[in-house]
Amino acid sequence: MKTPLADRVRPTDIEDVVGQHHLLDNGKVLRRIIDSGEIPNLIFYGPSGVGKTTVANIIARRSGKTLYHLNATTASTADLKEIIASRSDLENQNGILLYLDEIQYFNKKQQQTLLEYIENGDITLIASTTENPYFYVYNAILSRSTVFEFKTLDPADIEIFIKRAFDFLANENSADLVLEKDVLKIISYGSGGDLRKALNATELCFLTGERDYTDGKTKITISNELADTLTEKSAMRYDREGDDHYDVISAYQKSMRGSDPDAALHYLARLLAAGDLQSACRRLLVTAAEDVGLAHPSILPIVKACVDSALMLGLPEARLPLADAVILVSISPKSNSGHDAIAAAMADVEKGKATSVPRQLQNKHFDGEDADVKGQFYKYPHAFEGHYVEQQYLPNELKNKVYYNFGENKNEQSYKKYWDEIKGKK
Repeated sequence: MKTPLADRVRPTDIEDVVGQHHLLDNGKVLRRIIDSGEIPNLIFYGPSGVGKTTVANIIARRSGKTLYHLNATTASTADLKEIIASRSDLENQNGILLYLDEIQYFNKKQQQTLLEYIENGDITLIASTTENPYFYVYNAILSRSTVFEFKTLDPADIEIFIKRAFDFLANENSADLVLEKDVLKIISYGSGGDLRKALNATELCFLTGERDYTDGKTKITISNELADTLTEKSAMRYDREGDDHYDVISAYQKSMRGSDPDAALHYLARLLAAGDLQSACRRLLVTAAEDVGLAHPSILPIVKACVDSALMLGLPEARLPLADAVILVSISPKSNSGHDAIAAAMADVEKGKATSVPRQLQNKHFDGEDADVKGQFYKYPHAFEGHYVEQQYLPNELKNKVYYNFGENKNEQSYKKYWDEIKGKK
């Protein structure tokens, strides 16, 4: 049985690795580390299929150390101890480099055991993770390691590599290969930045391409339609429990806040393509309240109606009212005055400044004999001109505290002008 194509065409030299220019181009820090041959403990952070394992293999080869590969999803502390026990073997005389894939699946105790071996120099660690290491990796290991973030590959980089893979397959099978004009582009764009997905599609295209055995030579033709079929939906890189989920919904909300309807629609489409209707609706409502707010007071009932319609319709039709609402939120004037006001009020409450409610605002209570002044003395605003009368509403400790400041938008400024006139302010 053949090994996967990704392993058969895996680069053995740093010059053949595609992408990760911010790490591997001449002069970049990781490239200088690799070229030096002196390898510190490293943590590679980034999505799958972007070259983390490949770079680790190249580092091990250049360093002269013996490479051991463990996957934290299946490895145990006993596996670690077995590797350490072999450090005196002749083949390990230059040292051991452990590549630990998916380190986030090691529990704290396992990571502490690993730390012991790192500290005494028994192993050099290269760990990889698809999750943010600052959340999932034991702090003591982080402090003894250098973290490098691997980025999603650009389609142009993937196209270079899958062309190389098609040539490899044709040579391996002694076949003539004919690719329609857009096959490479379709696969590279359809892989969602994951080279492993692209190589899987490449191999499937090669195995299922139209074959012609004329003149004793195999000719394989791969059409755009076949490439499109085999890469369909593979562009979605989305995990509801992982960083991608939070990155997409963060970009979705920030694009609406930033008044970019095109970007907001893009991230909405990614959420809906992943079937994440709840996140799309929740963040839309939050953004309408937090970032548009009083600049367009009627936006909340409008957005709520769109969300209700979307939840009633379900996918795929839900995209229609949601798109309308996302565009409306994006192009509406912005104000976060309400957000800032409640945040400031909450901060005072959390600091313990929730003192007694002023007597005139309390529900009617019986005045005890110890009361200096009996009676509630509440002033009913509607009994006064302009339906307003000055009286203290905040507790004594917070008297005259200002939480809400009028936004600069037309709507809030019109309110300010009205209340300044009523309250006799200049």
